[in-house]
Amino acid sequence: MKKHPQAALITIALAITAVILLVRHFHIKDFRIIEPGVLYTSGQPRSMDYTRLLYKYHIATIINLRSPAEHREQNWYNEEITWVRTNGVKYIEMPIEKDSYFPDEQTQNKFLVIMNERNNLPVLLHGSSDDKRVAMLVAVWLKKSKGYTSEETIKVIRKIIDDRNLTEEENKFVRSTAK
Repeated sequence: MKKHPQAALITIALAITAVILLVRHFHIKDFRIIEPGVLYTSGQPRSMDYTRLLYKYHIATIINLRSPAEHREQNWYNEEITWVRTNGVKYIEMPIEKDSYFPDEQTQNKFLVIMNERNNLPVLLHGSSDDKRVAMLVAVWLKKSKGYTSEETIKVIRKIIDDRNLTEEENKFVRSTAK
């Protein structure tokens, strides 16, 4: 070690870099476990994330909340469609506009039907890096299917939106969502 301190430092630096790359490689952006074996949320999965979702979490259905216009922003869509077809995972598009991110009654009902069918579980619900659409749809499920109170629901969805306080409009939506 005394004869080649630079070689030792280079070896350590390479090892640290390899660990960092491996962790990043298997890091699913904004991944949250809402209910183990039932519902998970995330930002947009990438390449090896899909394999991890299948083998570690046994995802049976992926629900994408992005609008078709957002599909053209990047090449993620083709990768996702190819992966689900290859691996026998159900793929459902339930577009919610990015600007008006509150799910309408039809979208809410469709999501609840999907979540009530056991062969769809577990479900991965994702949008983009903007988690508001995901959070509001999770709020609907927690209140209408799981019987959560507004306060319990807000506690869960705050974790999805990185612990920020809900806006007045978001609070109103959560509180108005009937059981």
